[in-house]
Amino acid sequence: MKVMKWSVMALAVAAGTTQLAMASAQSESNGFVEDSSLDIINRNYYFNHDGKNGGGDGRDWTHAMLVNYESGFTQGTVGFGIDAFAVVGLTLDSRFGGAGNAPYDNNGEKKDDWQRAGGAVKFRVSDTTLKYGTFQPTAPVFAVGGSRITPQMATGFGLVSEEIEDLMLEAGHFTSASGPRSVSNNESLTAAYAGIEANSADFVGGTYGLGENLSLSLYGSEFEDVWRQYYGNVNYTLPINDDQALAFDFNIYRTLDEGSADAGSINTTIFSLATAYSIGAHTFTVAYQQNSGDTPFDYVGVGNEGSTGDSIFLANSVHVSDFNGPKEKSAQVRYDIDMTTFGLPGVSFMARYLTGWNADYTRMSSSSAYFPGLDDDGNLTLGDNGKHQEFDFEARYVVQNGPAKDLSFRLRQAFHNGNDDYADTDTKQTRLMIEYPLSIL
Repeated sequence: MKVMKWSVMALAVAAGTTQLAMASAQSESNGFVEDSSLDIINRNYYFNHDGKNGGGDGRDWTHAMLVNYESGFTQGTVGFGIDAFAVVGLTLDSRFGGAGNAPYDNNGEKKDDWQRAGGAVKFRVSDTTLKYGTFQPTAPVFAVGGSRITPQMATGFGLVSEEIEDLMLEAGHFTSASGPRSVSNNESLTAAYAGIEANSADFVGGTYGLGENLSLSLYGSEFEDVWRQYYGNVNYTLPINDDQALAFDFNIYRTLDEGSADAGSINTTIFSLATAYSIGAHTFTVAYQQNSGDTPFDYVGVGNEGSTGDSIFLANSVHVSDFNGPKEKSAQVRYDIDMTTFGLPGVSFMARYLTGWNADYTRMSSSSAYFPGLDDDGNLTLGDNGKHQEFDFEARYVVQNGPAKDLSFRLRQAFHNGNDDYADTDTKQTRLMIEYPLSIL
């Protein structure tokens, strides 16, 4: 990733002879109602977190109904539309708690039910859309997640432009957010690892496709008075024949403290390179990741409980750990299989193993928000030879036909352990997710 910002004009020049689309999305609009959609997702989630070595155990069993409405755009030069969502969550067993899916009230009691709703207005001219409100941005420097029982959201402005063929540009300005347990859309934006709040987050960037098999991405962002962050990606697929292919995915982040540097000095570069070989139903992946900074690689968290977002597009950010400690190096091997070839459509399995080493927590200033702290004897609680490992397994089945079409069952199992020099305690996690999406419109 080059530490620079590309203007819209510079990106257009870089596109060379790329042609403007003959017909824009707005010119082909059928109308506010005609292009609208309404979806309902029922999600049932069991999460068992076994925190070993003194770590806190936690279990949640919850159910949520997620309602999403997206209108079309009114016809004309400027199209107008709205998006809206509503979330209703239920705690299914009050004996369980502490795994991060159910919210608590001001007295520390877990809520039996909770609700949240919101929406956004949107305007479109040609192939450019401006949105304001509460929604889910997915940029690599500012993305909110949906892996828990209810989705994360962010509130602010988002702009997406696809005026030039194969070139997608986007920008955003966000001032608040909601985590998976939030009951409000106006909670904090935080640095996920540092726990420092910021008033706003801004980003700009885009992705350019060079043919069917190669894409390039460049992004820059500012997390007010905490950091400026830059991101680059190269993704390339090399078809070998009808049954085999090689894929390469390179990601890199560069983060520097900004403004009043509320989290302290930050100067990190972290990258990952993943290579995947697919043959028939099988995919074999190897990946390497390395952080050169004296602090962990950090990214945006959302909600008052500090839930981590999804703006960490690195190969070794997985189920339990991100493998992003200071000076840390890590490697991954992964295997995926799609059982359709063997007469079991909708069935798939995944297994992966990751190991991290060389994490060094001794180089940062004691004034840093990432400083690990001292024990009763005045020694650092973390050391200079951090090592850890993680094994993940996933089994998934998606119903292919009939009235239960798209009903999915997903079982995730993770095992993680580290030595005394590493920040994470040992843990075992089991997650069972059942999801049934319904398309009403």
